[in-house]
Amino acid sequence: MTAQRVVLTGLGVLSSIGNGVTEFTSGLREGRCGAGEITLFDATGFRRQLAHEVKDFEPAQWIRHTPLEELGRASQFSVAATRLAVQDAGLDLEELRGRRGLVTIGTTDGEARELDQLVESELTVGMAGLDPTAVRRLPAHRLALAVVRELRLPQAVPSVLGTACAAGNYAIGDGFDAVRFGEADYALVGGSDALARRTFAGFSRLGLVASDRCRPFDAEREGLLTAEGAGVLLLETLESARARGARIYAELLGYGLNCDAHHPTAPDQESVARCMGLALADAGIKPEEVDLVSAHGTGTKTNDITETRAIRELFGDRPPRTVALKSMLGHSMGAASALGAAASAVALAHGFIPPTVNHRSTDPECGIDCVPNHAVSAPLRIVVNNGLAFGGNNASVVLGRYEEDQR
Repeated sequence: MTAQRVVLTGLGVLSSIGNGVTEFTSGLREGRCGAGEITLFDATGFRRQLAHEVKDFEPAQWIRHTPLEELGRASQFSVAATRLAVQDAGLDLEELRGRRGLVTIGTTDGEARELDQLVESELTVGMAGLDPTAVRRLPAHRLALAVVRELRLPQAVPSVLGTACAAGNYAIGDGFDAVRFGEADYALVGGSDALARRTFAGFSRLGLVASDRCRPFDAEREGLLTAEGAGVLLLETLESARARGARIYAELLGYGLNCDAHHPTAPDQESVARCMGLALADAGIKPEEVDLVSAHGTGTKTNDITETRAIRELFGDRPPRTVALKSMLGHSMGAASALGAAASAVALAHGFIPPTVNHRSTDPECGIDCVPNHAVSAPLRIVVNNGLAFGGNNASVVLGRYEEDQR
């Protein structure tokens, strides 16, 4: 079967620096940091109490056919981000309902926030007092199923991928394959996670939470800040996009996946380099053609050194500029690499490189240009977007500036 070119024509974003592609793009250009005091749960007793929350989110604005009490916050995010992506692509839902589709959402925690609240209820009122509606919000598959039901897409296949913090890129790869090989006419893919006490507590116990800001690649970095959000990309064939005169943000060129199972939490340099290499091979791109790497870049000692060494292993002693969006967005778990892909697409479309903010001085062991603190103009052609997860689940996606005569 002849592979078709796949383009990205719609972006739906919920993040701590802004909701919707326009506000998100402005935040990236400005180097906005979305960190703040935690308000979504009681953080009393934790030594550090900062995170990146989604602000000004009104679920009723986006969820019209499903009772709000039936959906947890992560599912509400996935539905809202999907509606935003469809709207941004200029597509009519009635048209989509008659076409074969794929809806794949990646996540780390599913509806962990709902589980937090149920555990609290069990401790205070006992099992007999648990709200059955709240229990029904728990299954992770609802993150995709809620999209199909709410948007009434009878020919769309929903699925959820739980490959932790690489899950957004895994979902993008799933949609890319389905569209380029003709299994689906369009794909709505990305990731969603809501801030949960359980996740925050876990990273706190690991000693990985920063005291004030996330500073990837910085000599004085302390760790990450947990976050929430959602990123959904609408993928379709180039032929489809041209036929309807759609605006094209970027072309999806290839992706790579691997799982080294090296360590529960620590990434493996060779495996990360191999994953990026697989993505470039799938895209038919040489390392020297890459202009930018959107790194996983968590701001932890281990990740940043390992990832930048892997980048230098693949790209040599003069690697492309490498940025860490988590300095602005926080670590939104399963949504992280989907938001990274969205940022890569707008960077390609508008010709700029988002900065790594909160930066003071680069760790000599990292050895990259992280575009500190201020965005720069650049005629980008090729971007590699990384997602690395616990357990050695790695995923890299290659995006390119859309060009008529490419390939």
